[in-house]
Amino acid sequence: MKDFLNVADVSRRFGPQLSLGDRIAAKLGANVETRVVHAVDGVALTVRQGETLGLVGESGCGKSTLGRVMAGILPPSEGDVTLDGAPVMRGGVKTTTRVQTVFQDPFASLDPRMKVGDAVAEGPIAHGLTTKAEAKTYVADWFARVGLDPHWADRYPHQFSGGQRQRLAIARALAMQPDLLICDEPVASLDVSIQAQIINLFLELRRDLGLTCVFISHDLSVVEHVSDRVAVMYLGRIVELGETQAVFDNPAHPYTRALLASVPKLVLDGDELVTFQAIEGEVPSPLSPPPGCHYNPRCPLADAGCAREVPAFRALDGARSVACHHPLRD
Repeated sequence: MKDFLNVADVSRRFGPQLSLGDRIAAKLGANVETRVVHAVDGVALTVRQGETLGLVGESGCGKSTLGRVMAGILPPSEGDVTLDGAPVMRGGVKTTTRVQTVFQDPFASLDPRMKVGDAVAEGPIAHGLTTKAEAKTYVADWFARVGLDPHWADRYPHQFSGGQRQRLAIARALAMQPDLLICDEPVASLDVSIQAQIINLFLELRRDLGLTCVFISHDLSVVEHVSDRVAVMYLGRIVELGETQAVFDNPAHPYTRALLASVPKLVLDGDELVTFQAIEGEVPSPLSPPPGCHYNPRCPLADAGCAREVPAFRALDGARSVACHHPLRD
C-alpha cells in the first residue's frame, strides 16, 4: 500500500487569550506569564492507502488534537499535513473534502434545530455532490447504507437513540464521499452492545467503500480488532508505531507495555480473578513537559540520558518503529 496521508513534523500548541488588563500590564513592562499547552509535539507518521491506523494513548495525550489537525479542522503550529501530496490546509483554511471526521459525541456534533436529513444533505449540496432536487434520494441512500430508515429524515436528533445518532454522524461524513475518515472515539459514548453494532458497521463500510481510516480510541481491544497498524501516543509524541499484532503481542516501548498491562483481564485459575497493573506515577502536565523522553519520570528503565536527550524514532524490525533509548526486545 502506498503512503496516502503524510504528517510531517507536526506540532500544535495552545496559548491562552490574555485579558485586557494583562495586555495593558504587558505594554507597561510588567512580566505577564503566558502558559502554553504542548498538545502535539513533532509528530511524523504516514497513513497508507486502504488501511486503518489505530491511534491510542491515555486521556490528554493529544490524540484528538492530532486527529483534528489531520482532518484540517485545526491548523498545525508547525509542520504540514498532506493527502496524496496536496496540503489538507493552506493559510488556516481546509482545502479538501476528501477527509471527513466522525466525532465522539453525536448529539453535540448534530444541530438540534436541523432535521437530520437536512444535516446529511447540507455538505453534499454545498460542494456539488448532489442537487437540492435530488438530495432526498441521495440522503435516503446513505441512510440505508448505515442501517437507518430513510423515512426518518424529517426527524430531529433528539428523537434518536445514541447508537442511531452515531449512525447519522457516520452517514453525514460518508455523504461527502471522503477517501479518508477520521474516527475520533466513535463508540466511547455508547453502550457495549451498541458499540459492537457500530464497529461492525464501520468494518463493513470500510470494506465496501474502500476507505482509508484513522481510528482514535482509548479502548485497546477495539483498536486491536479494527486496525491494521497502531500508533501509541504519549504526551504529544508518537512513541511506538507498527503492525497491530506485533505491537500488541510484543510491545517495544516501556509505555506501550505498561499501557497494555493496565487493561483489566479475567484470569481463570480455579476462581475468577480480574487482574491489572496500573501505570505508576502521574502524566506530566503538557504546560511543562519533561525534557528528553517525556515518559522518563514514570519509566522503570530511565537513566540520566533519557532525561537529557529526546530519543530518535527508528525502526526496530520490519514490523515496528519505536522512540526509546532502551527498547524492549523480548
